[in-house]
Amino acid sequence: MLLALRLRDFVIVDTLDVDFGPGFTVLSGETGAGKSILLDALHMATCADTVSGFVRGGAAGVGITREFRSYRDGDFRLC
Repeated sequence: MLLALRLRDFVIVDTLDVDFGPGFTVLSGETGAGKSILLDALHMATCADTVSGFVRGGAAGVGITREFRSYRDGDFRLC
C-alpha cells in the first residue's frame, strides 16, 4: 500500500508532500490544478519509468520518494 509520495522539481511542482490514508483516495480540482501531474508522478513512482522529461524548468533533476507498507515486510521508503 502506498503511504506517501514526496515530489521535488517535478514538471511545475517545486515541492509536494502527499500522505495517503487507508481506504479510497479522491483527487479533485479545477482544470490546471495538477491532478494529471500527480497521476504521472504516481505512475512513475510505482512503475519506475524514466523521469527525464519531467524535470521542472531550471532544476538539476527530479526527486520522487515513495513510502510503502508491505504486510509481509512492514514499512519502507524508495528514493
